[in-house]
Amino acid sequence: MTQGNDAATAHAWAAIGGRDGLAESVTYEGAGPVLAARLPVRELARATVGACSLAASELLALRRGVPLPAVRVREGAVATAFVSERHLRIDGRVPTAFAPLSGFWRTADGWVRTHANYPHHRARLLGALELRDAGDAPATARRLAAELATREAHEVQETVYAAGGLAVAVAPAPRSVGDSPDSSDASDAPNSPDTPGSPGAPGAGTPPLVELLPGGASGPAGTLEPAALPAEGIRVLDLTRVISGPVATRTLALLGADVLRVDSPRLPEQADAHTDTGPGKRSALLDLSAPADREVFEELLATADVVVSGYRPGALDPYGLAPEALFARRPGLIVAQLCAWGWSGPWSTRRGFDSLVQAASGIAAYEAKDGEGEDGEGEDDGTEGGGVPGALPAQALDHGTGYLIAGGILRALTERQHTGEGRLLRYSLAGTASWLLHGVRPAPVEGGPYEPAPWLTETPSAYGPLRHALSPVHYEGAPVTWRHPPTRWGTDLPKWA
Repeated sequence: MTQGNDAATAHAWAAIGGRDGLAESVTYEGAGPVLAARLPVRELARATVGACSLAASELLALRRGVPLPAVRVREGAVATAFVSERHLRIDGRVPTAFAPLSGFWRTADGWVRTHANYPHHRARLLGALELRDAGDAPATARRLAAELATREAHEVQETVYAAGGLAVAVAPAPRSVGDSPDSSDASDAPNSPDTPGSPGAPGAGTPPLVELLPGGASGPAGTLEPAALPAEGIRVLDLTRVISGPVATRTLALLGADVLRVDSPRLPEQADAHTDTGPGKRSALLDLSAPADREVFEELLATADVVVSGYRPGALDPYGLAPEALFARRPGLIVAQLCAWGWSGPWSTRRGFDSLVQAASGIAAYEAKDGEGEDGEGEDDGTEGGGVPGALPAQALDHGTGYLIAGGILRALTERQHTGEGRLLRYSLAGTASWLLHGVRPAPVEGGPYEPAPWLTETPSAYGPLRHALSPVHYEGAPVTWRHPPTRWGTDLPKWA
């Protein structure tokens, strides 16, 4: 069975600049109650994939001079891809999604959520709390639980933040779920770093789902020739990490783009994360503080069509990567930027991840489980008892934002083909969280039962045999999988294919 004329899809399509009337043509094939939660996660997930698929169809139709290929999204494929990191197998091995010190922890007055998957974040968390690393994960976790139980959540949050670590106080559930944000509902924004105990972020407002901004001077229009894939011939500089940004660029690679991920050699990526989000892309290392590497980057930028960045606002500006600086050097460029907490307000420059945004936005409290830990999110010894904060059934803020980024870039390419104009697109995990809480409505469940097997495949790779999820992005004639598996992180030459 299929469903069309979906309100969430229409909203996502409009948010990425889509033309009126097209979203009604997107249909969905149900798979039962997938991505089940108190919040409408299934509806958000399929809408973001539907909008991205429609953007791909639109660009392909423009390039080939044909009617739009029909867009039909399978909810089973969406559900599988939104937990792609859980389905991944690397030479038979099951990757570890969350480290032992990442999770919910009781405090003297509530709960905090920590993120310590990367070694430097783990070290900063322990250092901020003056804890010695016991060298044994369970023992260190017990010490952390005991220490946090003596402190207040807001004090933990600010102490760890000051040390460059990651911890947030778990906010109460919003009172206005399903409606427009209530300005009196303090839990709709992260805890203010300026007002202890106050969960409102003064002046920050509710982050929009997408910000579409002008892109400076125009370049030539009509430069894209007919092609078999929507993004064929498009050159993408991928300056993203972890999940959301890499999901976006993984999708562009599926659709034909030449995607080159560029990382600093001083900031290693987790191999498992790269394996999940690296198909179809290449990966190179450049130190932008080194003149020789900076020159190589400038050569890449000179012929790039798209730059996608996933760092905190302003973090890349010293390297000449502020949007206005990029547009000045490359007219017609499309720049997509992602951050955790939004592009204004006191939290805009803070580090963040999907799990932390869930905690600070009230999602974790809304999804609370009685006497249980969260599903798949790295439990700890300090979370026993009732009212344990919960988690969404997927890192839906990450994945959903990733498909919105890809869709926005494809739409910007369509517009550039007409006008030659570049575009600045800004996204945040907090904006997607707000949409989930206040803008997405439940939709009838159809189809089923769900089985992930049809949406998984096996591929040889440099890391060994991989079992991984297929992309859920689909239009009539869409590619089924990527042109090549992930290469080893940082081992490709910094040049276009």
